[in-house]
Amino acid sequence: MSAGPSVAGLPVPGLPVVAEIVRSGFVEGHHYGSIVALAPDGSVDWSVGEVAAPVLPRSSNKPIQALAMVELGLDLPDDLLALACASHSGEPFHVDGVRRTLASAGLDESALRTPPDYPLDDTAREAVIRAGGQKSPILMNCSGKHAAMLATCVARGWDTETYLEVDHPLQVAIVETFERLTGEPATVAIDGCGAPLLSASLTGLARAFSALATATGGPEQRIAEAIRRHPEFVSGTTRDELTLHRAVPGLIGKAGAESVYAVALPDGRAWALKTDDGAPRVRPVLMAEALRRSGVLAEDGVDADAVEGTGRLELLGGGKPVGEIRAAF
Repeated sequence: MSAGPSVAGLPVPGLPVVAEIVRSGFVEGHHYGSIVALAPDGSVDWSVGEVAAPVLPRSSNKPIQALAMVELGLDLPDDLLALACASHSGEPFHVDGVRRTLASAGLDESALRTPPDYPLDDTAREAVIRAGGQKSPILMNCSGKHAAMLATCVARGWDTETYLEVDHPLQVAIVETFERLTGEPATVAIDGCGAPLLSASLTGLARAFSALATATGGPEQRIAEAIRRHPEFVSGTTRDELTLHRAVPGLIGKAGAESVYAVALPDGRAWALKTDDGAPRVRPVLMAEALRRSGVLAEDGVDADAVEGTGRLELLGGGKPVGEIRAAF
C-alpha cells in the first residue's frame, strides 16, 4: 500500500455559507462548509453542502483507528483506550496515560515517532515552559494513538520501528477496518503526526461513528464505552468536546484538525461536518446548531444550556462582547 494520488479538495464556490462573523451588527465574514445528519437507519436525514465527496477527517478518524487496534488484539483499560482515540491536551494525566500504555508493552517514550511538541492546553504548556521543559514527542496531542499503535505491534509481534509506514501490517489492517465502517474506499495521505491518514466523505465518517455508537458488543462497543466513560481522556478538562459528551447522554464524538467534527448517539443518529477554511473556532458552533436542528436539545436528559454554550462564540471589542460567530444554515 502506498499514499494515493493527488485528490482535489472541495471548491469554495461550491460550498454554502454555514456561519457568519458578525461584529457590531455588521457581517464582516463567512465560513463555508458542509454538514450531514444521519437518521437512525443510516439514511441522510438532512445535509448542507457537499457530503458525498472525500475529505480528510484528520483526528476524527482516531476512534476508528483504535477500533482496528482492538480488533488486532490491543487490550487496554478503558481510560487508556479512550486516550488511544484522543487528541489530548497534554495535561499531566494524559502524559502519564501515554507512559502507562507504553509500559504495558515493555516500551518507553523513546519508541514514539510523534513530532516533538508542547501541550495543546495553555495551562499545561505554560507549566512545561516555566519548568524549563522542551517540546517532546510524548507531549504531542497524538501520542496516545501512537502509544496504542506501538502496543498493538508488540501484541502482534510486529516491528515497532516502522509502525508508521503505509505498508506496515498495522496500517494495512487499519485501512481494512476503516473502509468497512465508512463503506467507502480510502485514499491514503499523511497526517500531521506522521501517521497514515485515510479519506472519507462526511456521510461515510458519520456512518462509521454510528456503527460505534450503536454497538452492543465486541470491539466497537469497547471503543464507544471507553469514550463515554472517560471523555476527558479523549480531549481534555477544558475542551468543548468534553462539555458536549457530558451534556448529551450516550454521545460519542471526536474533533479533528481543519474544523472536522463527528458525533453519534446510541440510537444511530450521527452528524459530521467540515468547513473549507479549517477554522477550529467555528466547529463547535456548527455542531451545536446541527444537534439543535435535529431536535436533540429538546430530548430528555440533555443539558441544552451546556450544548448551546459550546456553540456560543463571542467576538470582543475593547475586551467587551460586541458580536458573535453564528450558524447560518
